[in-house]
Amino acid sequence: MAALVLSLSPVLVTDALAQRRQQMPPRGEQPQEAPPQKQEKNFPLDASWTAIQMNGKPINGFRATLKVDSNLRGTGFGGCNTFSASAYPLRQQAFAVGPIAVTKSACDKSASDFERSYLMALRTARQWDLVEGRLVIKTGAGEIRFDRGI
Repeated sequence: MAALVLSLSPVLVTDALAQRRQQMPPRGEQPQEAPPQKQEKNFPLDASWTAIQMNGKPINGFRATLKVDSNLRGTGFGGCNTFSASAYPLRQQAFAVGPIAVTKSACDKSASDFERSYLMALRTARQWDLVEGRLVIKTGAGEIRFDRGI
């Protein structure tokens, strides 16, 4: 038994040295530290939000809302009609909205134009974030900022 251990010990030492060399950086190079991992945020499901700003401009004279429930269904009011769509908060704060179903109420032109812009912005959503208690959805053309609703 002792002969077996002595005959294997050079192989074990050689394997251990080879593994250590693979883990060490070449001479002259400093080991690079991994960047600190960003804390993953959780999307606020089942919270109601009211749009307050779109593409850097305050929303005045119109009301637009959004709520994403635990079944990943986005619902809300677009300024004239109610809407619903699949809404997916994804990893790394990505966000995707599926096709939007809208009721067909008659509205004046300004409300219809606002609603079209709002729903198009939601449809092109790419990222979300919570900034100072506000929901920010980044879209293809800018962003929508929301205050927590009632």
